[in-house]
Amino acid sequence: MNPPTIDFKVDLNSERVEEEKMEGGSMLYCDLCDTEVVYKLAQMLLPGLATSCVDSTAGSFKTPGSVAVDLRKEMIIYITQRSETFVAESIVLDGGPNGEESDHPFDIISNFVDDFAISKRNLFTRVSGLLLTDMREDKIDDFMQEMELTGFWPLERRETIAEAILKNVDIKNEFHCAMKFRSVDDLAVHAYHCNFRPLFCENEGCNARLIAKHLEKHDSICPFKIIPCEQKCSDSIMRRAMDRHCITVCPMKLVDCPFHSLGCRSAIAQCVIEKHCADDVRSHLWHLLKGMYKQASGEDLQRRVQQIIQASPGSRLAEARDVRSLNFVVKDIEAKLGPFELGSVKKNSTETLAKNNGGKNVATNAIY
Repeated sequence: MNPPTIDFKVDLNSERVEEEKMEGGSMLYCDLCDTEVVYKLAQMLLPGLATSCVDSTAGSFKTPGSVAVDLRKEMIIYITQRSETFVAESIVLDGGPNGEESDHPFDIISNFVDDFAISKRNLFTRVSGLLLTDMREDKIDDFMQEMELTGFWPLERRETIAEAILKNVDIKNEFHCAMKFRSVDDLAVHAYHCNFRPLFCENEGCNARLIAKHLEKHDSICPFKIIPCEQKCSDSIMRRAMDRHCITVCPMKLVDCPFHSLGCRSAIAQCVIEKHCADDVRSHLWHLLKGMYKQASGEDLQRRVQQIIQASPGSRLAEARDVRSLNFVVKDIEAKLGPFELGSVKKNSTETLAKNNGGKNVATNAIY
């Protein structure tokens, strides 16, 4: 399924479609830009204007709103002219005033906006220390919100300006399409396959808008993408819910063995606990007996384990799912088997008594 696209048109009659006289006729340029960068630039213009308005009227009888219209016009002219001369200045200055400055359009245009705002600071703003106060920041935020609420400078208009200045400073053509065509039909066909055509993320719940060349990268990190469980269970989970799934309800979640307190250190998937308990019953039984008969040797314990398993009716031992149930089954079986005889105790006691009694046979010792 093709990803959903934003309904767009390349306006061949608008000022934004450039024409260049060449041999064989005029050339038509693709009008598409990186919508993400354009949106960020448009968002950045409003606080820049708010800052200029507040700083230029601080300490005076004027309000920021009273100068907003004029400063908006000045700001548009200023950043447009700076963007138009940016390429020439970069060539003359061999990389600009500071060769280490970022060449990303957002950073370049942000500097233009900052320069404009700084140029509008009045004398009171400069000498009063207002620039470092929270009160100034609050006024800027309040005025910016006021302009947003009243629709003083709609986002769509700011995006139009952002597109124009983006093309001026994007020297490497990384954020706008530089393809050109000789016919309207060729341009129209290209527009619907252009890497800069705008798209919406196709994952349900995600409202991200992006360009075609970024779709694969976005899809690889989109929090709303449905992906297979990272722990290889049969479920598919939304990426943003994966961590919670893996540590709560995932049947492949690793848990301690129910006999961890006895000494079993296995970490097993939650869905195979029963199988583990059945397969490792001999080990669990050995650990249980070791705790019950601390004086018994490993050989004694193994012998007792074998006796209990042979005496166990059906699958009672394998069905034990915790220490308590296993202990109950073992005690019931041991009651029928009789006392647990320790081989080492038996041997030592027999030798001692035989010596004291002239080599006669004696009774063995046992643990009850």
